[in-house]
Amino acid sequence: MISTSDGRATLDGRTERISSETDRALFHSLRTQVDAVMVGTGTIAIERYGPLARRPEVRRHRAALGLPEAPLCVTMSRSMELPVDAPLFQDPGTHVVVLTNSDREPPPSRCRLTVERLPGKDLDLVAGAATLRGRHGVRAMLLEGGPTVLAAMVNAGLVDELFLSISPLLVGGGEPSLLEGTALDPPRRLALVSVLEEESYLFLRCRIVA
Repeated sequence: MISTSDGRATLDGRTERISSETDRALFHSLRTQVDAVMVGTGTIAIERYGPLARRPEVRRHRAALGLPEAPLCVTMSRSMELPVDAPLFQDPGTHVVVLTNSDREPPPSRCRLTVERLPGKDLDLVAGAATLRGRHGVRAMLLEGGPTVLAAMVNAGLVDELFLSISPLLVGGGEPSLLEGTALDPPRRLALVSVLEEESYLFLRCRIVA
């Protein structure tokens, strides 16, 4: 995740203008090491997500680690209203798994789409994680946001570490914060693992302490 120095997760609704080349390089580097990438439907739509391993170096690094060239893409939806016009859903080579508690059918898309239906009135993310492990072999998953999904996953106890880039910008206004929609009770404590600095950006790696 990336945040401005006053805690905003976007500028004009997107992360591009608060990011940097180093931030994007680290972002793609993390994709080389995981079985799956999870991202909310709103972020897919706003950021116009495409295939997750477009960069040749990402595919090469994953292959060297014995991983498939592209990670599995995971999203979640209570309504099954998916942003199928985004490039991600239009790529036949992409496999998307949707976690849902809805009985609605997904809209047509060109990607390989798997719907995993979870029982219950609420979308049980713990059950979703178990389903991803049992049916899709997901051991390590990178969560790329957005803020609503991150808050829900932290609240469910499903986030072990936070990779947080802090941008040297103050933007104010009504942009979303790093966590949205779910109050954490009790608040979670972070333990700093490492910190890097470049061009006044701070790149934090933190462990979430139970």
